[in-house]
Amino acid sequence: MDAPVISVRNLKVEFVGRRGALTAIDDVSFDIARGEVLGVVGESGAGKSVTGSAIIGLIEPPGRIAGGEILLHGKRIDNLPAEEFRRLRGRRIAMIFQDPLTSLNPLFRVGEQLIETILTHTDLSPAAARERAINLLAEVGIPAPERRIDGYPHEFSGGMRQRVVIALALSAEPDFIVADEPTTALDVSVQAQIIALLKRLCRERGTAVMLVTHDMGVIAETADRVAVMYAGRVAEIGPVRDVVKHPLHPYARGLMGAIPTLDTNEERLTQIPGSMPRLTSIPQGCAFNPRCDRVFDRCRIDRPSPLTPDPATIRRARLEPGHQVACHLYAAGGTGEQP
Repeated sequence: MDAPVISVRNLKVEFVGRRGALTAIDDVSFDIARGEVLGVVGESGAGKSVTGSAIIGLIEPPGRIAGGEILLHGKRIDNLPAEEFRRLRGRRIAMIFQDPLTSLNPLFRVGEQLIETILTHTDLSPAAARERAINLLAEVGIPAPERRIDGYPHEFSGGMRQRVVIALALSAEPDFIVADEPTTALDVSVQAQIIALLKRLCRERGTAVMLVTHDMGVIAETADRVAVMYAGRVAEIGPVRDVVKHPLHPYARGLMGAIPTLDTNEERLTQIPGSMPRLTSIPQGCAFNPRCDRVFDRCRIDRPSPLTPDPATIRRARLEPGHQVACHLYAAGGTGEQP
């Protein structure tokens, strides 16, 4: 694998309130290489979007990065002064939000917003910046970009607005993009178009992408690897085919079992009982233990560390190297069976 574009090391994010600090992200680590899409999946409240916001420097008080490191091409960026990080954001790292109107000002034409971003982060002249904006709109599939560049956001459909936001994120040719639920508000046919667009742009430009979503279908179609998050921690991470076909963590198995398929005759899908714990009531030991059907005594006492499964487990399940799971079932012997 190429040297990582972005490296997250033992990231910890807290939100400070009157009753003390609540840990939203706890000891999260992963790398994303050039041209790679890492899908981050989990229920609402798992910490997916907070992780992306922390990487791109958008954690606002009372939130704060309380520990760990974030490195871009090996250089630490989480401790940069605010002004220096602001210059970095947009030029080398960018974000695609769930709602395009979060990124687009309704009072300005889309071309004005694209050109302003290009001029801010490059040395191009206004005429060259306009030409580049037109080319970007064409690249993301906006028809008649020479005319549509002078339109306002409300004159575009939801899918077209999302394409404009992708063009905005790509305008300074960043090395890394966080795509936070970029297809949630779109219908299925438009979702497929946006997914194909992200995959193509990632491959052609070599951009590293962190794709945050709760939709396993989007992950399976788009990502190279997937990280399953639960209660602010990574429960499992590995190549997308391995995690989808051979999930190891009981939570990941529950998520995959809840996906309807055409090759089974089961009348009911798998259901995970209970709900994601609040930050004020994360249980001791493994955070998933109250909902797990394979829980045993150690799960209620000790927090599992991210572990590389035993080689026997990798061979038995035909997993790729680098598949990791934070579960006591694989801590001794790699059998995956309850002691």
